[in-house]
Amino acid sequence: MSISKHLKHLKEQLPEHVTLVAVSKTKPVSAIQEAYNAGQRIFGENKIQELAEKYPQLPKDIQWHMIGHAQTNKIKYIAPFVSLIHGVDSVKLLKEINKQAKKHHRIINCLLQVKIAKEDSKFGLSTEETQTLLSDESLLELSHVKIIGLMGMATFTDNTQQLTEEFSALKTLYAKLEKVHNFTKLSMGMSGDYKLAITCGSNMIRVGSAIFGARTLIK
Repeated sequence: MSISKHLKHLKEQLPEHVTLVAVSKTKPVSAIQEAYNAGQRIFGENKIQELAEKYPQLPKDIQWHMIGHAQTNKIKYIAPFVSLIHGVDSVKLLKEINKQAKKHHRIINCLLQVKIAKEDSKFGLSTEETQTLLSDESLLELSHVKIIGLMGMATFTDNTQQLTEEFSALKTLYAKLEKVHNFTKLSMGMSGDYKLAITCGSNMIRVGSAIFGARTLIK
């Protein structure tokens, strides 16, 4: 199937309240353009350099999401245009995003990344660290960032029970914080587990291979 057919098939399955982020990391501009032509407007990249290189080559009404671990010293490259930064896990990073957003007279939306996977390789805050960060008084001074929800990456496994436990734990935390902090986005679920993530409460999924096919290097 072509990218456009994969995209159409996927969107037909999604509930209306779920936002689809098409993960275009390692994909050429031509593939992103094909998805754009099929109606997709939200794309996610996991490397700042790659995102900064693709941005000027594609339509300006695309909403770009930074879904990978964002390095503080590289935020300046995406601050002029990024719509949402998913992987925020420190006050230090929030302060840098605020600093760079202010230079461009923008408010940048962010999600706090919570560590729900059992794997050591995943970044993220613990439940306690998330609550501590949100109560940090220095956040009140950051008028150019807005934390609009949480994101999490589950363990790479076929164990449905484990995935359900991880997704449900993040949903529970989200429900606890949602009204207090006016959260609107819970980003969890990727190509292999997005259906389960939606069942567990996700309203934003990050899907790459189910749209673009297996990962390939940019040519």
